[in-house]
Amino acid sequence: MELTALETKRLHLGEIGQQHKEAVYAILSREDVMQYYGTDAFTEPEQAGTLIDSFREGLMEGRAVRWGIMLKENGRLIGTIGIHNWNKRAKKAEIGYELHPDYWGKGLAKEAVAAVLTHAFNELDLYRMGAVVYPANTVSSGMLKGMGFKEEGLLRAFLYQGGKSHDALMFSLLKPEWQGKS
Repeated sequence: MELTALETKRLHLGEIGQQHKEAVYAILSREDVMQYYGTDAFTEPEQAGTLIDSFREGLMEGRAVRWGIMLKENGRLIGTIGIHNWNKRAKKAEIGYELHPDYWGKGLAKEAVAAVLTHAFNELDLYRMGAVVYPANTVSSGMLKGMGFKEEGLLRAFLYQGGKSHDALMFSLLKPEWQGKS
């Protein structure tokens, strides 16, 4: 399977390669980024390289898609976004994303999420998109709700990070709900 590049007004969502290892590490080694990520912050650049390899594997196996979020103005990789837990038969997946804090609060995550949702519902034939969010991550929860996602409930001890289990909220958006908004 090939990665389809996506374009928005300010962003290019494209393939992440080993040339992006340092940029991915610069984002995923930050505690402020990783506090709600569901895994511990990276401590070695090689972890970013391994993750990039896993993005490619997920795409080749048809179970995940991950794009680099790049600024059109300069090509800088500022985060990643993708779908995982993709079940083609059931027409469902989950979305995840992160941005470097220098780009928080500018509407860039929302712009990237909207592009991926449109692609997932129209081109990948998904019917349901889920999102798992830490209860304390009110910014992400608020953005998802503003985009039409519905909060379904609390998943007890769903994530393991920092040596302990954490609860998570499950959100979902269905294709007709997105098509009615977009």
